[in-house]
Amino acid sequence: MQAFPISMDVPPTHKGALPAACDVVVIGGGVIGVMTAWFLTKAGKRVVLCEKGRIAGEQSGRNWGWIRQQARDADELPIMVESMAIWHGLVAELGDGLGFRQGGVVYMANKPADMAEFEAFMPHARAHGLDTRIMTRAEVGALLGACIWQGGMITPSDARAEPMVAVPLIASALAAKGCVIVEDCAVRGLDMANGRVAGVVTEQGEVACDAVVMAGGAWSSLFLRAQGIDIPQLSVLASVAATEPMPEIFAGNAADNHFAFRRRVDGGYTIAPGSEHDFFIGPDAFRHLPKYIPTLRNDFRSTHFRAAAPNGYPDAWRTPRLWDMSKPSPFEATRVLNPAPNMKTLSDVQDAFAAAYPHLGRPKLRCVWAGMIDTMPDIVPVLDAAPPTSGLSGLFIATGMSGHGFGIGPGVGRVMADMVLGRALGHDLTRFRLSRFTDGSKIKPAPAL
Repeated sequence: MQAFPISMDVPPTHKGALPAACDVVVIGGGVIGVMTAWFLTKAGKRVVLCEKGRIAGEQSGRNWGWIRQQARDADELPIMVESMAIWHGLVAELGDGLGFRQGGVVYMANKPADMAEFEAFMPHARAHGLDTRIMTRAEVGALLGACIWQGGMITPSDARAEPMVAVPLIASALAAKGCVIVEDCAVRGLDMANGRVAGVVTEQGEVACDAVVMAGGAWSSLFLRAQGIDIPQLSVLASVAATEPMPEIFAGNAADNHFAFRRRVDGGYTIAPGSEHDFFIGPDAFRHLPKYIPTLRNDFRSTHFRAAAPNGYPDAWRTPRLWDMSKPSPFEATRVLNPAPNMKTLSDVQDAFAAAYPHLGRPKLRCVWAGMIDTMPDIVPVLDAAPPTSGLSGLFIATGMSGHGFGIGPGVGRVMADMVLGRALGHDLTRFRLSRFTDGSKIKPAPAL
């Protein structure tokens, strides 16, 4: 069985030389960073995108590949609807290589409470003109070829793409438009002058700029804390597998509480646990625990708690929290965060699949991997400028996508680009402000759908 292919064994694609100056530096080569750079470049800005390892080498290339409007947090939904339109534009420009398919998303109900949660989403779906509808037990059985569920919810216009190829393909098109992308180029810190960003310090030298966008995924909190900004971001491990080719059950994406699957262009399925994940307990976990208590109350049983490794992880016990920018940083020590999947969890997924489809049995796995999902206490991101009191004017933050980033990435990229440009954002971002964790606001976890 193969391990996940994106690692430091893959040579860098983008090896451009750093310019002495530009307008904006984007930190992070995941979908959020790439799409933010895409819209800034489109606006005529000189953009440099620095990635410490490989484009989409971490969670942006390791997710399920779902492009989902269904069951989004109500405040994320308007950006996601815009994002779906942008995905269509990317397909028109870049072609079939993205693996984009509109096969729909189905959520299946294991118990009556699940149906109640589906019904609670319907007013939001209607408000945004989605084609979402509730399904009866018989309808789910007819669509998915199994009658073990009590009902479901479907959004036929929802889609999927192939993460490990889609984001690198977009990045290559971005480079062709003039954006300078440099892999193997960790940003060690910010160069400040008179309370505002004057540039960045990278392992390959300094770059002067007027603005910086931090889109570093699981590494964002570590970087920002060293600059004086504390965000309660943690990471959870999600295990995923790709099966050998097998008969088509459903051409789209589907999930219940026990397992999830989506059709792949290679004839297999990407499969994963419906809700289980692993959480590594490190120093930041203790610091931020009070803010996570509301979410843990809802999600405690689906979380496997494990001790963090000493090294190689943003919240590892020996990970430096401060460093000399003239010397190698923690970002160079771990170029690609490549955790081992939880094989027990994936075995349980195989069992759940076989229970639903006994005529197919346990799917044979061709490839397994895991990714670290950057999450926030309320399961929605931070999309904001650095606080005025931080003395970091010109720094913008887009992180904590909480497992929702791949599908919504194009819309978030557009929003962040316009934030940098000082333009109208088109959406109410109050829910995503950084100050919600310090201004006394009640933490309101997003629905666990």
